[in-house]
Amino acid sequence: MRIVLITPYLPGVRNGNAHTAVRWRRFLRRAGHRVDMALDWDGRPADLLIALHARRSHGPLARFALAHPDRPRVLMLTGTDLYRDIRSDADAQDSLARATHIVVLQDQGLAELAPDIRAKARVIHQSAPSLAAARRPVRHFDVCIASHLRDEKDPFRGALASRLLPAASRIRLIHVGGPLQEGMAEAARDLAGQCPRWRWLGARSHGETRRRIARAHLLLLSSPMEGGANVICEAVTSGTPVLASRVPGNVGMLGEDYPGYYPFGDTAALAALLERTERDGGFYAALRAACASRAPLFAPAREAALVAALAEDCRCA
Repeated sequence: MRIVLITPYLPGVRNGNAHTAVRWRRFLRRAGHRVDMALDWDGRPADLLIALHARRSHGPLARFALAHPDRPRVLMLTGTDLYRDIRSDADAQDSLARATHIVVLQDQGLAELAPDIRAKARVIHQSAPSLAAARRPVRHFDVCIASHLRDEKDPFRGALASRLLPAASRIRLIHVGGPLQEGMAEAARDLAGQCPRWRWLGARSHGETRRRIARAHLLLLSSPMEGGANVICEAVTSGTPVLASRVPGNVGMLGEDYPGYYPFGDTAALAALLERTERDGGFYAALRAACASRAPLFAPAREAALVAALAEDCRCA
């Protein structure tokens, strides 16, 4: 098939949506399809349109539906779609109605959809290649935070929690991610002076970020909303356990009974969880085992097969 893949972010942008689009393009091309990636649909011939983001990709999705009402349209829902926009934004709601197939990236996403929309939805977990076990520091207990600086990520929760750790703690927090909001860089530099355990590195390449995750003892994900975080896949498939805010998007990735959650925004609870993970070897081992049990969900071969099956279903629709 001729497929146009609409994404609000092209590959040069270092964020999860861009990585997802690149990965799906690769999977679809391997399955024998011709795939063009673009920010907008310019009317080019296509048998199928796949759109990431209900609100941001509403325009091209709506125009394709009007031009080709008999052709399939896939909508992939992001965290801001699921947990904000589809509740109140007219464009996002219209995208849901116009899509013939809907994809959510973690198990809890289906619960956010009305029954008629859920009937045309499926779960496709994201994936990451496995990395060999990395050598981790001995003198320090390193926690990697891999997120850009914007309100949607609650980016400074780890830094604030670090100030509550006991003086004897070996924990260091290494934060990778660029400022995507005005004033965030200045706030990060000010906070660094108050939080000696926390170090902000700014934006780094995807490869370097993955290596830092693999060398860390933990990944910390503090977001208030996630559609299905790529960094969870990258941590789990490199043997690095995760501490995460207990929000539906993270629960949908790690499982309802995962032991490494803390209540979103609760700085004291996060500090206590960090301290427990550092000092309690049995608890740390339990985190590693729980993550290892989820790793098969995030295998590239599994995601590739599900993406190819989606395209085949669209062909036959």
